[in-house]
Amino acid sequence: MKNEISRREAMMQIGCIGAAALLNYENIMAENQQTMLQRNIPGTKEKLPVVGLGSWIQFDVGDSPSEKEGLTEVLTSMNKLGGKVIDSSPMYGRAEQVIGDLTAGLDFKDNFFYATKVWTTGKQAGIDQMNESFLKMRRKTMDLMQVHNLQDWQMHLKTIKGWKEEGKVRYAGITHYSVSAHQQLEQIVRSKVVDFVQFNYSIKVRNAEKSLLKTAQDNGVAVIINEPFDSGSLFKMVKGKALPPWAGDYDIKSWAQFFLKYILANPAVNCVIPGTSDKKHLVDNMGAGFGKLPDEAGLKMMLKYIETV
Repeated sequence: MKNEISRREAMMQIGCIGAAALLNYENIMAENQQTMLQRNIPGTKEKLPVVGLGSWIQFDVGDSPSEKEGLTEVLTSMNKLGGKVIDSSPMYGRAEQVIGDLTAGLDFKDNFFYATKVWTTGKQAGIDQMNESFLKMRRKTMDLMQVHNLQDWQMHLKTIKGWKEEGKVRYAGITHYSVSAHQQLEQIVRSKVVDFVQFNYSIKVRNAEKSLLKTAQDNGVAVIINEPFDSGSLFKMVKGKALPPWAGDYDIKSWAQFFLKYILANPAVNCVIPGTSDKKHLVDNMGAGFGKLPDEAGLKMMLKYIETV
């Protein structure tokens, strides 16, 4: 909730874009028949839209209609704007169950790319937990099963790869949220035992630029980015600050898009998954997948500008 508040406060300070303009994205993109930028998953060449949705905190809600109503709007807008990836985990409280309950009632539920994780120790415990995730998310086939924070990753990957051969899982992956794990992630990526790797990366936390991003690209491993707003600290940093005048040259209409487009400018990134339970924020985030991305000159200006705020 603190992250959402800080973002809301930051958006209120921006004069270039209002809530009405953000929500109008849906109609503008539909009318112009624009589609979100997509990138191929290495190996299969399946295309994924570059902006998805994380579910930590925001989807960990109760059963009351009032708690779930806004989340249904988020999923509906996401589908309308072409987003697909929904990322969850057993670690996220009721998020898997809520995702399963909400999508079950949607006509377009099969449009999404469902990703979750295993977060336990031991072969049978992993099998039991993953089967429970299938039940909660109401999926017969999981698009992506990931080992959360590398916990007992060698054991779980054996199970996941077996399930992939059986058709129960489509892709295998590993995840972490900390820079301290980047070196180990890179070693695993080099071994080519996974299809996806998920890690933290933002305009202020750029350790992945040293070698992890390039290693994933060179070894044919798809990349999902978490913590794109650095746990909300980026919005606190720019509170009360105006976007630079040249931001429009890259179709940047808000600080959220500024931060997300910096990440998406790297061709190694397949998808970024900012979490939100707010429709306005969802539409804003999805907007980063449309229009021009920063070139090398633009990235340098973005970094220089951020150093001044």
